[in-house]
Amino acid sequence: MYDLIILGGGPAGCAAAVYSARKQLKTALVATEFGGQSTVSEKIYNWIGTPEISGMDLGKNLKSHVMYYKGEFLDVFEGESAQLVEKTDNGFLVKTSKQELHTKSILVTTGSSRRKLDIPGASDYENKGIIYCASCDGPLFSGQPVVVVGTGNAGFESAAQLAAYCPSVTILNRSDKFRADDITIKAVSAMPNVHIKLFTEPVEVIGEKFVSGLNVRNNQTGQEETLPVNGIFVEIGQIPNTGYLNNLVNLNEYGNIVTDPRTQKTSLPGIWAAGDCTDGHYHQNNIAAGDAVKALEDIYLELKAK
Repeated sequence: MYDLIILGGGPAGCAAAVYSARKQLKTALVATEFGGQSTVSEKIYNWIGTPEISGMDLGKNLKSHVMYYKGEFLDVFEGESAQLVEKTDNGFLVKTSKQELHTKSILVTTGSSRRKLDIPGASDYENKGIIYCASCDGPLFSGQPVVVVGTGNAGFESAAQLAAYCPSVTILNRSDKFRADDITIKAVSAMPNVHIKLFTEPVEVIGEKFVSGLNVRNNQTGQEETLPVNGIFVEIGQIPNTGYLNNLVNLNEYGNIVTDPRTQKTSLPGIWAAGDCTDGHYHQNNIAAGDAVKALEDIYLELKAK
């Protein structure tokens, strides 16, 4: 019987594992891999304390830090994924892809998956111009024209970030209605180098070694054109990795786990959550790690101080 099982090996899961082991909670970390979504990033510039690091190296560093504490108080089950979580009389049963584990508490940090751009050429140019994180990879496109696909708050916020160092930022919208809030739309639309194309949808990504353009179509007139861009930033939503919880905790309309931002508690006592799988307003590596530490502090108090 573990005190705690941590599900997920991204920044949140790894931060929690380090803290949990140091607090001598009997812990298991279950992770398909280390690093989370960031492993696909060529360079990361906003991981605090490290001016520049590749996503792969970040994953290696996170694993190294966790493995330093592997031993009496920490078991690491790499290459396993959570398949089902069930409530039991004295805690929880976690069924992974390889075994069954019992625990008093759970911290969910399994993150989310980006919705992919599903048009010809998109898969060929991932990380070669097709980007899913403006704050992570945007600086690589300084001085180059870019396009943003997606008109929710994330799309407009990405455009605002890119406008600081890209000469031209084009936002594509399939209609004349936006999903972002009015204040954000007004502020970003007023930026002189931000352009919005209405009734426009992406058709095909073109390039050689890297992206050189995006073919788009006006869905009212049928007219097509090529936008000469070097970066295509995709913000069409995320899919939280929460299905294995089998409705044990409250989820929002998008499938994110609803948490108390003070403690990261979920609706079910004994389960906490942190990172991109939650309904937190901002999803970033540093925020995920911080929220996981916050959760771990609360978990420790629940297990040992009450």
